[in-house]
Amino acid sequence: MNRMKLNLELNIPDHDAFYERLIDTHNGLSDEQSQMLNAKLILLLANHIGDNDVLKEALTMARHGLVAN
Repeated sequence: MNRMKLNLELNIPDHDAFYERLIDTHNGLSDEQSQMLNAKLILLLANHIGDNDVLKEALTMARHGLVAN
């Protein structure tokens, strides 16, 4: 079976427009609503990716360098 790997190359054609759209999506939301939006977006995109190895790699990379309280 051919396993995907996490793509770390720039892969969003207009990344500035995407970032602006992401920030705009949060406008007017409370901190709690913004956190909920982020959680929902993560789950939607994780479902779209659908590959546990890629998701595990992404979680590990995202956690790297963060210190638990």
